[in-house]
Amino acid sequence: MDRMTMDQATALTGKALNTLCVVSPWLAGEAAYRLFRLPLKRATVRDEERLLIDQAQVEKVRVGGETAVTYRWGSGERPVLLAHGWQSRGTCFARFVPGLLDAGYSPVAYDAPAHGDATGGTTHVLAFRDVIAHLAAEHGEFEAVISHSVGVMAAVLALRSGVSARRLVAISQVGEFTFLFDQFCGQLALRPRLRQELRQRIESRIFPGEKDIWRRFSTTHEPAGITAPILIFHDEGDRMAGVDQARRMAEVFGDQARLVVTQGLGHRRILDDPGVVEGTLDFVTAAQSGPAETWVAGR
Repeated sequence: MDRMTMDQATALTGKALNTLCVVSPWLAGEAAYRLFRLPLKRATVRDEERLLIDQAQVEKVRVGGETAVTYRWGSGERPVLLAHGWQSRGTCFARFVPGLLDAGYSPVAYDAPAHGDATGGTTHVLAFRDVIAHLAAEHGEFEAVISHSVGVMAAVLALRSGVSARRLVAISQVGEFTFLFDQFCGQLALRPRLRQELRQRIESRIFPGEKDIWRRFSTTHEPAGITAPILIFHDEGDRMAGVDQARRMAEVFGDQARLVVTQGLGHRRILDDPGVVEGTLDFVTAAQSGPAETWVAGR
């Protein structure tokens, strides 16, 4: 489906939801809530990814009633987690795996529920976090976490929840939880009443009993809870998540973080860029020369 067709379908969907909301706010809220948790497509497997899957140790794990898929390459020593984003899959980091293996690391990836080869039709960021927590329980401390898009948010939530990693790479991040909500509602042009119906369902069903989720589940919340050095990549022209998401994180974490802004790579293609791959590997392997705490931003 080309962009024009997708935009037309989005506009028609939003119009239908707003119309339904006039008749039944409850039904419209239910429909919007399902769409909010529904990846519109699953990432296709590229040829280089098929080769990686054939070389991986593939396992399955139950998360929230669904079956996620996990991948591991290497001996299992010095694990590095690869955390994918929305409508993506674990093997989207195909360009990173060979270099990590050559440096003696063991890349670990996953397909979250409703993504890749995992089961399920709908999901949310906490399911991503729970897969990460399962892999941490299995592999112990990660030498690094390399994350992309919503995977950055999930990784940060996991690190705040007790998962340990010596370094964090955040690529094309979706960092503000309110951004996900506002972007979804904005794309569909949802009216205020329907926005409120959706907001209430997110709060009560995904995060029951949780308070202040719109601030607490953002990557910039309580930066003291993340002690690992952070390398941030973001493209100036990212149409999915504006570069302001990355700049805000870099500002909040100060000298703990380093921001690299690219040009012409967009939201997804940035993962295939040789410079981004090389910069990430340099950052991860720098941990070999000493404790992560000695890393200096901008070096």
